[in-house]
Amino acid sequence: MPMRFDQAELASALEAATDATLDTLPFGVIGFGPDGLVTRYNSTESQGAGYSAERVMGRHLFIDVAPCMNNYLVAQRFEDEATLDAQLDYTFTFRVRPTPVRLRLLRSPSLATRYVVVLRPADD
Repeated sequence: MPMRFDQAELASALEAATDATLDTLPFGVIGFGPDGLVTRYNSTESQGAGYSAERVMGRHLFIDVAPCMNNYLVAQRFEDEATLDAQLDYTFTFRVRPTPVRLRLLRSPSLATRYVVVLRPADD
């Protein structure tokens, strides 16, 4: 059964998935460590954001890649909450035209990787 944006225990499923599996998902996946450096980045997010994996991997998510998420709604929640599984409607604004998305923020004390999962509306 394929992974879904809204499935229970999505963080564990993402952590166990290979990079090839992440690339088959219909939503964007950005994984990063406690230091904020991007460690996982799937092709769906690359296409949606317009950033190659080479440009993103190893860079700080909230400073170098997506400073529009460096605020209390997204970045601060990863700092404040040891366990996090939250969805929110959001608008990306950095280097792109304003793009409405649905974000899922995932952090578990049992996993080293934290995730921002991005669901973009289908193109009309």
